Amino acid sequence: MIITFQSDALETQVESVVQEVERSGLRAFQRFSAGRWAVAAVSGGFGRARPGLGDRLAALPGVLTVQAEQQPFVLASRAFIPETSSFELGAVQVGSPDLLLIAGPCSVESRSQLIETALAVKEAGAHALRGGAFKPRTSPYSFQGLGEAGLELLSEARELCGLPVVTEVMTHEDVPFVARYADVLQIGARNMQNSPLLHAAGESQKPVLLKRGMSATIEEMLFAAEYILSHGNFRVMVCERGIRTFESLTRNTTDINAIPVVQSLSHLPVLLDPSHSTGSWEFVTAIARAGVAAGADGLIIEVHPHPEQALSDGAQSLKPERFAELVRQVRGIAAWMGRKC
Repeated sequence: MIITFQSDALETQVESVVQEVERSGLRAFQRFSAGRWAVAAVSGGFGRARPGLGDRLAALPGVLTVQAEQQPFVLASRAFIPETSSFELGAVQVGSPDLLLIAGPCSVESRSQLIETALAVKEAGAHALRGGAFKPRTSPYSFQGLGEAGLELLSEARELCGLPVVTEVMTHEDVPFVARYADVLQIGARNMQNSPLLHAAGESQKPVLLKRGMSATIEEMLFAAEYILSHGNFRVMVCERGIRTFESLTRNTTDINAIPVVQSLSHLPVLLDPSHSTGSWEFVTAIARAGVAAGADGLIIEVHPHPEQALSDGAQSLKPERFAELVRQVRGIAAWMGRKC
């Protein structure tokens, strides 16, 4: 359930509600948003609260409403937090009027490749550097990433270009290790419903970029986000990266609908990955424009100085000059929509 408070409610009154919720056997999360406090009461996985809790809470001083959750994903819902969540990442405020641009290679392949790309995307206007040190691949014989050596190169690139680093983590055991290097933990499409990994990412308190699974519904993605939020980690972004359909002329089908639909249901910032959703560099800029026009809070783009030599996803990677042109175009759309880029 979600308990909202009168605009002049005291923090001591909020704390009284929290204590009553916890005495009843539920977990309580409190947030201040849109000028008022709210408390979400959720199960700890061990059953339901004792009967009559709603009536007891409604009678406490400062309480405005007590409502059953409108969506099963309580912590991610706008019923709990009406305003879009925001947090700092480098020089931008994710989820604010700022439009977040994350760019870099699919995989970290070498020092020269990564540094060249990092400096190029920084100059073009990127706010964060992406790069995979661990790569989940369809074939076990494909390049799997450089591992710790790749993480060390990402740290060096951050020092040289000043951009925060976004990189994928694949197992819950690796979360503390990868978190020492990364500014944002990315959970890829294949791992969207890996509950031990989601729990570990939440416990880390690091910002998380959660990608939609290739066959996942919007509701399933928000349930996955709920795992992370349930640890009190609210620095979460969800990412539409295309879903699997019968269409074979693109890698995936971009679900532009997902951007406004998620934003209507959830306070979490929504990003679009036009690289994976199209699978072809020729279409990336067009779909990036569409995503920004649909209201996406950011983009994550694959960029490689020599895509024809890339060890993974070269066909969908933009050359640096094409990325610079993409930035120029989406800036115009963002400005028209009242956003900064």
